[in-house]
Amino acid sequence: MSALPPLVDKFGRQVTYLRVSVTDRCDLRCTYCMAEDMEFLPRKEVLSLEEIDRIASAFIRRGVRKLRLTGGEPLVRRGIVGLAERLSRHLDSGALEELTLTSNGNQLAKHAAGLANAGVRRINVSLDTLDADRFRSITRWGDIERVKEGIAAAQAAGISVKINAVALRHVNEDELESMMLWAHGAGHDLTFIETMPMGDTGEDRANHYLPLSVVRGRLAERYELTPLVYSTGGPARYFQVEETGGRLGFITPLTHNFCEGCNRVRLTATGQLYMCLGQEDRADLRAVVRASEDEGMLDAALDEAISRKPKGHDFVIERGASSISTPRHMSFTGG
Repeated sequence: MSALPPLVDKFGRQVTYLRVSVTDRCDLRCTYCMAEDMEFLPRKEVLSLEEIDRIASAFIRRGVRKLRLTGGEPLVRRGIVGLAERLSRHLDSGALEELTLTSNGNQLAKHAAGLANAGVRRINVSLDTLDADRFRSITRWGDIERVKEGIAAAQAAGISVKINAVALRHVNEDELESMMLWAHGAGHDLTFIETMPMGDTGEDRANHYLPLSVVRGRLAERYELTPLVYSTGGPARYFQVEETGGRLGFITPLTHNFCEGCNRVRLTATGQLYMCLGQEDRADLRAVVRASEDEGMLDAALDEAISRKPKGHDFVIERGASSISTPRHMSFTGG
């Protein structure tokens, strides 16, 4: 047990979950997430793997039990498997309960075995359609077969795969049920996510916003959805689909926000700590770790940052410019 106190905000919520973006770069350009001509960060601004390790380890000393590597697409970061191997020492010691990853699956076939050897037992794969042409349209150039190969490689390596799908009106809403049946038939949990108004993607998100209350209502007409206490540590509310035997999650930042129980903070690839996904306040941890090797200074910075964690986010979907609640793209903050 650490002698240092846990990180608790002024609302009494303990931070036990850190999401770390290891890169803002991605090998796809999903229309709801990125503009096609994205400008990425200069490499000198991005944390080194050693700096990521140091900051993550500081959080683990303070009670973080779950660590998720994200991006952008984390598997395009050179040395990502080596970083997972280094962080796995906290799994071995028992200080960390879980080391996980969110990926688009595009590079997963190449890295699945290495991730499994590093102690990754569960990953999320973002997949919004099962139709090859629609997948190419949503991602702007992706090949769905490559993603499916990655999912199969992860399963073969002993990694449990959960599918994440953003529900989009007039884009994939006609196949959400078939995606559920496919995922459950293959042994995957599935989580639907409402589109989030983050960053300018060149499209008006209001055109494709689909409230998950509508999706759940439609599914409930044909399937028995039993609420579950089950949680992976994130914001999803889970249901057992009795007819399939699978779990179905809903992440609803707009129709029913999940702020009251928020245990999460996000570290960007540049070392900016965002205490809330939907707010702009941040703490510059890169400046701290580059200024000194004194862990006391880093711990003090964590305390100060968590003291500013807000009560909740302000996501709103409206037509026009006001549909962007924060100028940051999700790829910058960490998915």
